[in-house]
Amino acid sequence: MSEKLPRLTAADIIRVLERADFSFSRQSGSHKIYKNKEGRRATVPYHSGKILHPKVLASILRDADLTIEKLKELLK
Repeated sequence: MSEKLPRLTAADIIRVLERADFSFSRQSGSHKIYKNKEGRRATVPYHSGKILHPKVLASILRDADLTIEKLKELLK
């Protein structure tokens, strides 16, 4: 069974992405798009203070090529 995802807001996952060498690229409506030097792109739906749905968080992690362990490490 896979490890349970932490409950995070958009601001939390943005902080994690920035620590993983992603930088803000552009914004389309309420979606902030982050890119890294390798060209990977992660889109974060930004709604201040709202907890991201676990499926949305899993999708962001897949797009950014981050594991749950790496996520927890970058949260510290």
